[in-house]
Parts: sequence; structure tokens; C-alpha cells
Amino acid sequence: MESNKPWNAVEFFKDLVARNKLCRENGFKCTTISGLDGLEESLARMQSTPNQVMVADNAAGITRFDNTPHTTKIRTVFIAMRHAHDDMAARQRCMDIIFEIHRQFCSMLIQEKIRLEEDMQFLDPQVTLQEVDKYLVPDTAICMFELSVGKYIDLSYNAEEWITPQNN
Repeated sequence: MESNKPWNAVEFFKDLVARNKLCRENGFKCTTISGLDGLEESLARMQSTPNQVMVADNAAGITRFDNTPHTTKIRTVFIAMRHAHDDMAARQRCMDIIFEIHRQFCSMLIQEKIRLEEDMQFLDPQVTLQEVDKYLVPDTAICMFELSVGKYIDLSYNAEEWITPQNN
């Protein structure tokens, strides 16, 4: 059975940020970004919103047609916190908070994985976490992680979908 409703990463993370105590204590807001332009815009807004969880509303994808044909969409999430200029201790405190938020998000992703499986969608159990270089965005601690969500697809050949070539 194929799901009619794909997983909505943006809504999932908006809900997590709104309900997470550590995010609330640190004034995190969840924003949606589209590609690198959206990331750049969101980072520019960090003067007014210094702590953000940014969820990409676009996804990379892959289709596999080996034993179990399925499609996979890869979603990217950034967690960012501003800190005092050239203060490495403040940066480390921000990174510690970011790592803890990521851990707490993963505790909810385990539950989401079970829910998705009931809907024939599959969250990859490996969630990467990567620290963004401190020189890329000065005075901001940023980590990014990616999630892969797949679902089975029917790749059986259906002649009605094709025009038969004309013989000359």
C-alpha cells in the first residue's frame, strides 16, 4: 500500500521546536529555507532571531529499483546560535546546546520512525550531524543534519502508459 501523504519535515520540526523546552528556553524559532538563497536570508535575519532551526522545504531524492523499488527524499536541517564575537567559550556553549537539541530531536525521530512505518514510509536510522566551519558564518555556531525518508513505489511496467512505436 502506497502512502498518499508524504512526510512533512517542515511541520514536524516546527512542532518539535515549539514543544521543546531547551529550544524555548534559548529562544529558538523554526524557519523554512529554500536552497542556499533561503539559508543566506535566514542567516541574515539572525540579528533579530539569533537562534534558529532552519528546515529545507526542498529535498534531494533518489529512486532505487533493486529488490524493493522505492524513492527516498533527503531533508536538511540546520541548528544555529549566535554568540559573542571571537568568544570561543561562548561558541562551545552554543555547540553544547546545539548537540543537546539534536539529541532530543533524535529521541522524537525514533518515535516518528515507528509512526512512519505504519504508513509504509521509512526513516533511515542513520542521522548525520556535521558542524559548519566557524569561519563560514562568523560569530554563529551551526550544525546541520540530514534525514532520509523513503517509501515503496510501484515500478511495474504498464503498457497503457506508453505509445507503441510505429513501424515504418
